[in-house]
Amino acid sequence: MGRNARKRISYVLPLANSAGGHRLGVNGLAVDPVNSILYSGGRDGVICAWDLGLDLNIKDSDDRDPFAESNSSDHKPPPTQFRQQVQAHTHWVNDIVLAQNNEALISASSDITVKIWRPAAEDVRPPQTLGLHSDYVKRVASPGPHANWVASGGLDHKISLWDLNGGGQKLQIAVGDDENTAKGSVYALAATSSILASGGPESIVRVWDPRTGKRITKFVGHTDNVRDVLITQDGDTIMTASSDQTVKVWSMTAGRCMYTLTMHTDSVWSLFSDHPQLSVFYSSDRSGVVAKSDVRGCVEMDEGLSVAVCQEHEGVNKVISAGDYIWTATSSSSINRWNDVGTGAEIALPESYKWHRSSIATTRSRYPSPPTSISPPPATNGTSQKLPFRSILRMSNTAPFPLYSARDVDASTMYSVTTTRKASDALVDSDPGVAVPFRSLPDFSIEGQNGLIKHVLLNDRRRVLTLDTAGEVMLWDLLQCAPIKSFGKRHLEDVAPEVNTTETVAHWCAVDTRTGSLTCVLEENYCFDAEMYADELELEEKIEFREDQRINLGKWILRYLFSNLIDEEIKRDEAFRQMLLQEKKCSLQRAGAPPSIKIPEAHVNGWKDASSGLASASTIRPSNGFYLPVATPGLSIGLATPALPVPVITAQQLSTLPSTAEEGAPLEKTHTQQSHGRDSSDYFSSTPHLQPPVTPTANGNGNGKHGVSTDTSEEAVLLSPSEPENASQTKKGNALFSKKFNMSFKMKKFGQTSTPEVNKPVAVDEKSEDSDSRSSKTDCRAVEDNFFGIIQRIRHSYEDQIQEGALVLTSTINPSLPSETPVLKPPLATTILIQEDRPGSGGVADLFEGNVGSLGQQADLIEKVAPMWLADVLLRNATPSKDIIKVSFILEPYQNLLPSIASDGNNRLNANRVLRARKILSYVAERIEPAPENPDPDALKPEEYLELYCQNQLISPTMTLASIRAHVWRGGGDVILFYKSNGRKEIQHAPRALTPPAASTSGSERKASSEAGSSNRNG
Repeated sequence: MGRNARKRISYVLPLANSAGGHRLGVNGLAVDPVNSILYSGGRDGVICAWDLGLDLNIKDSDDRDPFAESNSSDHKPPPTQFRQQVQAHTHWVNDIVLAQNNEALISASSDITVKIWRPAAEDVRPPQTLGLHSDYVKRVASPGPHANWVASGGLDHKISLWDLNGGGQKLQIAVGDDENTAKGSVYALAATSSILASGGPESIVRVWDPRTGKRITKFVGHTDNVRDVLITQDGDTIMTASSDQTVKVWSMTAGRCMYTLTMHTDSVWSLFSDHPQLSVFYSSDRSGVVAKSDVRGCVEMDEGLSVAVCQEHEGVNKVISAGDYIWTATSSSSINRWNDVGTGAEIALPESYKWHRSSIATTRSRYPSPPTSISPPPATNGTSQKLPFRSILRMSNTAPFPLYSARDVDASTMYSVTTTRKASDALVDSDPGVAVPFRSLPDFSIEGQNGLIKHVLLNDRRRVLTLDTAGEVMLWDLLQCAPIKSFGKRHLEDVAPEVNTTETVAHWCAVDTRTGSLTCVLEENYCFDAEMYADELELEEKIEFREDQRINLGKWILRYLFSNLIDEEIKRDEAFRQMLLQEKKCSLQRAGAPPSIKIPEAHVNGWKDASSGLASASTIRPSNGFYLPVATPGLSIGLATPALPVPVITAQQLSTLPSTAEEGAPLEKTHTQQSHGRDSSDYFSSTPHLQPPVTPTANGNGNGKHGVSTDTSEEAVLLSPSEPENASQTKKGNALFSKKFNMSFKMKKFGQTSTPEVNKPVAVDEKSEDSDSRSSKTDCRAVEDNFFGIIQRIRHSYEDQIQEGALVLTSTINPSLPSETPVLKPPLATTILIQEDRPGSGGVADLFEGNVGSLGQQADLIEKVAPMWLADVLLRNATPSKDIIKVSFILEPYQNLLPSIASDGNNRLNANRVLRARKILSYVAERIEPAPENPDPDALKPEEYLELYCQNQLISPTMTLASIRAHVWRGGGDVILFYKSNGRKEIQHAPRALTPPAASTSGSERKASSEAGSSNRNG
């Protein structure tokens, strides 16, 4: 597994409980005639098993009981019953085949896997993966019921042979390599014990030796994609179906095409035969016609009989037969069962028709009296039925065919010789091109369920509108993992405007309905980009949120999808800490252990006593680089300054919830001097009142990236929540908020500049010493590149604390609290997938599949396959740091009725894209009004007496900058906003040049505005 293979988390919203069956079209069929079970594989990734209740072993007339109930005129076969189903794949199932005496079902899927399912086993397990391709797997073939291998082929130009007993891949064949071509996709595949035959878009049929992987030969003759292939039991004859509307028969002995059959007038998609010599075979095409062809007893294949058995409403993806029945699979979720047609019956010919062949001398027609070798049709009413003339298809252009007996027999004969029309064009001269199927309706229909086929993600990116196969429109909540409302059978485009909003939320998930269900995909590089305001939530339990608190959507849903896993990891963490403490306790209680250890005299060259002079309480530091090994509990060489806290304490300090950039005291206080003395041009994403005045060039780039050194940035990324850089930083009100927005570096640098110079070298020295003694042991140890790697780091920190003499270990697993991520209760049946993108291929491999309710029991597997970033989010409440996306805007007073926010005319600002309009109004109020000496707690809020306009449209106080730009401004460049008073409060204009405070304020405004302008221009 390469490092560049990205892992992602997907969850599938469960549909309403319904009867078993497919939700989308069916691609694969297989029948077990012994146990009378039908298997089907669908585009919903599901494999279903159906109890047929039919006797499928009777084929010949000698075996038929004329007095059996099934031969009575009023007998009706039993209905097919649902047996079981399994969600085998996460993408379309393209093909299925039975193997090992029908005990194993092999499936090929577009999720690039080949899986084996044993539904009759005593301990039924989910389908197990036999192997993976690097692109969609289109076909799978078995050489016989007793073979222990199967072959699969797909769009990766490979044919793979898989051991059914767990031996993995036996052989791989590169289809196009021997011809130096980039082509080689496999759309058709068949196998015997001695040969493999494959076909694809190049119109070439290739034959391979399954023992060596060498190509035996190839057949060229088709003019379009080869869609299906059959091989006789002796391996001498190959039959292929193609999109060129023909079925070709190839001879391995002669090395060429022997017959080209043209009974179809559309692309031939499927072939089926259970006859050892393919003497009776079924074929289906894109128009829905299913044909049965019988060539038994014929010298030439084109002398055989072909009957149009039935007509589906759409293309038939797969046709199979067993007993007296035929099953067809289409793009519908239902499967139809048809009564078979006996090809031994006489043809009901009109008197005006006669049989004719191009060469009268070679006529060997078996009509109207067929050979005795042909089995009679089922005696459904005690007498054999005749085949309607208009149901007969012409096998080929040279086949004998009933032609209209015209007045001029010679002319008729001449016409029959020269005609090149296809079968259906020559059925009836008076109505060419029309074939009437023998069966007009199916005998039974296995009804499918409704699946989702279309979706629209709404602007809030939390709700999705879907359309299902029944035409019903449904609204879903991606966070609750449940449907919200049904709109009945309406057009999706008509419902969307009714429920959509004018929000603009960052892309955080990808949604698809390719398997008939709603699937949400989360990837590390974008799933933490979107936030919503907590006051927009409708929660059952009332939670006190901070003003303008925001919730990260990706972290929120992951927290509760994996809540059972988190609980399990907390239990394991507790057990591990107890084990460490117990081991330490046992080691201290060893027999004859001294009550204390006295530090020896400094006989080693270079040792110096600690300044305290105490031999046991101080850490000895060598001046010559020689360190004693840490072998005795309680003796550690590391921390030398008692003022530095131990990591376990700082981890608790970090459990405080992070704040947001526009909330709390910094922007609600109207102390103009402090607010204007900010250290950055971005007023809205800083907390200036907590910092002393500093040089504004420290962070004046205005592009969302902070002016820090590379070393500082890298150091901050590597730090974990349990290992803060400096304990004093966690005590500042804005430290965690700044960390959330990538601003901790600036605050740290400013804090250090205010530190006395004499203390700075000491702090740096102790930091480096601490890194040498602890971080090198914890962070530099090799850990696995998966979920368990984070657990290893956590456990290493516990072990280091034990080495340093800790008597109590506090857990450093700190999942997010309900006040940061309110409780969600996703359905326990919600499917969770951990997948891996395969670089250089067109597929995604499934590494894990489970559901919300079972993740705790599957913790061991998740630890192996889940990515590190998921563990960081779940166990440490840490999300990847990213640059803040900002929006530049200009604030102008409407018609100059109010003062400008900047005395120098530079009123260009920028702020976080999720900043609400009410904060902009607070910013305006702060600058156009003097700070009140005695603030009134009941005073009107700025959004109550000020209004904000864009493009002459009143802006809601809760609208964000991103929404204003997307839905109101609708253009590039800086967004221009106008503010005005609504008359509810008399605004006292601040005298700008009369009083010192106002002058100071104006100076600060001018300075900040100029910084904003210059930083935006530079950015």
